[in-house]
Amino acid sequence: MVDITGHIAFGLLFALPAWYVYDDRASVGFVALAAVGALFPDIDLWLLKWFPVEVHHHGVTHTVVFAVAASLVGGAVVAGLLHRQVDDWVDGERFDARRLFVVATTALLTGMLSHVFADILSAPDLSTSIEPFWPFFALPWSIDVLWYNALWINYGFLTVMVVAHVVVAYLTTPADRRHRLNPL
Repeated sequence: MVDITGHIAFGLLFALPAWYVYDDRASVGFVALAAVGALFPDIDLWLLKWFPVEVHHHGVTHTVVFAVAASLVGGAVVAGLLHRQVDDWVDGERFDARRLFVVATTALLTGMLSHVFADILSAPDLSTSIEPFWPFFALPWSIDVLWYNALWINYGFLTVMVVAHVVVAYLTTPADRRHRLNPL
């Protein structure tokens, strides 16, 4: 299990291509949703408090099936609640409810899959094993290459990813539109 900063960093890593796909503010929104999605599979830590027998860490919320289902629901909620505001805020690309649903679902899925991937890479000997392809393939997957308590790795990786996003945003956004990267 990677800590929060590591999961956000992995979400940012997986969301980096958004700068090449969408215009300025749409990319900012995609990256923000991917970062939120990168934290979502750890909702099982909260569910453990209410359902200690039924839920375990790295269980169903750390599967591809859950990531797809939660992304679809999250994308529908974002599109249903925010499509008018996002369409006005983006002001360049048209974001009707259907397009926002697709973009939001993709962003959330990107973040959630980054979380699952990060947990596959980290500390299976210190935490419960992860079965990302359950119920289709119910064997644990792990590649023990990251130690989740290494703060310098997590914060270093987060710093590198933030700098990478700033650089890529700068390089992919035309000079006359860079002021639009300000989210306010």
